[in-house]
Amino acid sequence: MAIRAWLTVVFLVISAQAADAAITYQIRHERWLPEHEEEFSQFVQAIGESNCETTVECFQSSSNPYRDTDPRGLRIDGDCADLPYQLRAYFAWKKGLPFSYAAAVSPLAKGGDIRFNRSGNKPVARQNLYTGANVVGILNGIVNQISSATFRVAHTYDRGASVSDFYSPKIEKGAIRAGTVIYDINGHVVMVFKVTEDGRVHYMDSHPDRTLTRSVFGAQFARDDPALGSGFKNWRPIELVGASKGADGVLRGGKLVFASNEQIADFSTEQYVGNAPDASGNWKDGKFINDGVEVSYFEFVRLRLADGNQVYNPVYELSASMRSICGDLEDRVQAVDMAIGAGIHRKDQPSRLPDNIYGTAMMEWEIYSTPSRDARLKTRFAELYVNMKHLLDMYVKRDPRLSYDGVTLKEELIETFNRENERCRIVYRNTDGQPVTMTFKEIMQQRLFKLSFDPYHCIERRWGATDEDELESCDDGGSKRRWYEAEQRLRNQIDRTYDKRMDFDLGQLRDAAPGSGQDSTPNVDVESLIQNLGPRVQFDGMKPVGL
Repeated sequence: MAIRAWLTVVFLVISAQAADAAITYQIRHERWLPEHEEEFSQFVQAIGESNCETTVECFQSSSNPYRDTDPRGLRIDGDCADLPYQLRAYFAWKKGLPFSYAAAVSPLAKGGDIRFNRSGNKPVARQNLYTGANVVGILNGIVNQISSATFRVAHTYDRGASVSDFYSPKIEKGAIRAGTVIYDINGHVVMVFKVTEDGRVHYMDSHPDRTLTRSVFGAQFARDDPALGSGFKNWRPIELVGASKGADGVLRGGKLVFASNEQIADFSTEQYVGNAPDASGNWKDGKFINDGVEVSYFEFVRLRLADGNQVYNPVYELSASMRSICGDLEDRVQAVDMAIGAGIHRKDQPSRLPDNIYGTAMMEWEIYSTPSRDARLKTRFAELYVNMKHLLDMYVKRDPRLSYDGVTLKEELIETFNRENERCRIVYRNTDGQPVTMTFKEIMQQRLFKLSFDPYHCIERRWGATDEDELESCDDGGSKRRWYEAEQRLRNQIDRTYDKRMDFDLGQLRDAAPGSGQDSTPNVDVESLIQNLGPRVQFDGMKPVGL
């Protein structure tokens, strides 16, 4: 009996030691080597390309090769700002690499929400991970310490107590890679998980409801003031110096040191000022030049990240863009269903909107509303229209950057649009539980600016129903109907105005109070654009002749 008791104690001690080891941070490498960065990229890409739909699921899925070494009960759960830090910290823990992060930031000017100010922020506190740190506590702490405000830091904070966790990379292959972060100054953060041969940047995105979605970089990430730290961000190199290595190979003690911008080979400010900066120093007037031709910033990114000399095939571009947007629509189904499943639509409509519908701190609204998601979706439709208009103009003018070997572009584009439209079937279940099917074309032409972002509305209005037969199952009362109608100008708006007060009541919305949206919507009907494609230009001597 005594022996058995003694063995039980030994077993418990060994188990406790093993558990402690599993959650204790141990540094075994002084710095991140190129092979570590490559492994990190592979780790991020595997999760991005998997089918996991929440942050918890992703860390626990087979796409995470380290999951079997996690302590029992580990749950890693974070939103858009948390995810990059959690992925980086988790990988550093598993590989024995140094890691540190800004635990707090402070605005450079007083006033306003720290996540959306126009001054930018600076780091004022730091969490350094040394051997012996409790990594589970760190992973959980990230959720409370990191927000989108952490990313609102200029690239100039590259040394001293206010050093930034990131640096601004050059727009080139290898520099923009899986693991690169993209910061949208409208309060959103995503992580690149793949860059394809045609230069498309694919990213994953964790939302307040903890769902994980994927999409493609574009105009939804506006180029903005360098002081706000927008755009692409790579993790700043870090090194542990002055540590002592034990017989077990673990580095103890020492000090963490960050590389300055000038010490980083692929540091560049070209995403802010262009590769042909304005002589007066105005970042807005910087130009992006590729092979002697001025292009837009987003086209510049595509061209620089593509394999070889990128040329555009309008048919491929239309097909790829429609498929990507269709993925965004499918992701919205999940977001709306979560609000319906939580019964938010059955609650009374609040008497006012939140202080700001895009950046509210009201938890129920933040988790279940979709104004930011819907604005990004509308931006993608608008971007498709603008891009196709540009490509068709290139086709008419016989621009050498455009590649098309077919016979009749207009007919092939129409066929492509129809094929992708049929392929993209978005289905929601109405209030009576019956499936309602929508096509890409129907959403683009009829529903896009009718989609309700308001979680207190029935699912039919959440999907922009206008037909009385479809709305028959909606059980919203007259008050909610009036709110839906009054919010139309906000639905028309693509730009996310985080710095505006928006706690409107019904009367203010009806009276079109300042900041309550806009009357018109941009043209997004790419099908009509294709149908109106004019003749190409053929040059007969000095005189252009229409074909």
